[in-house]
Amino acid sequence: MSMDLSDWLSLLAHFSVLSLLSVGGAITTAPDMHRFLVVQQRWLSDSQFSSSIALAQAAPGPNILFVALMGWNIGLNLGGSLANPWSWAYGLLGVGVSMLGIMLPSTTLTFLAARWGHRNRELRVVRAFKQGLAPIVIALLLATGWILASSPSADRAAWPLWLLSAVTTALVWRTRIHLLWLLGAGALAGGLGWV
Repeated sequence: MSMDLSDWLSLLAHFSVLSLLSVGGAITTAPDMHRFLVVQQRWLSDSQFSSSIALAQAAPGPNILFVALMGWNIGLNLGGSLANPWSWAYGLLGVGVSMLGIMLPSTTLTFLAARWGHRNRELRVVRAFKQGLAPIVIALLLATGWILASSPSADRAAWPLWLLSAVTTALVWRTRIHLLWLLGAGALAGGLGWV
């Protein structure tokens, strides 16, 4: 296998486009990554592709790590074997190119949109957008809370989790206590075994 500068730029460009399409997270673009990396370019084998996703999902940390593993495997395939010192350099180059491609466009877009929204927060369209998203965010938070509170361990009752959720909701709604204090209090309650 060989790759020239145009191949690396092609990898960067393809992951950059996928970055803007990955609304549900990068994992939602895995089918197109497979098509591009395995079927079209043949930079990865099916097993390397599947192993990259499986390992990243099993490991602690962000799910986006599977993209870094794919870049690493592309570099290793280019270098031939781990005994070759160039394999490590190519592997790191693959990680850098793939992560830059998948992270930079979506991060930049989010940053610019947040700055624009903050700068134009008095515009009617921005206020309407934020007010329209508020019920969605609340519903998603309630759904997450429901899932977490509905699955206590077998040796614990569910009522402390429900009580903690209700108290936290009331505090968020009626006071100006910073959320990090509430998060810390929840962590402390969990650490002490209260919930």
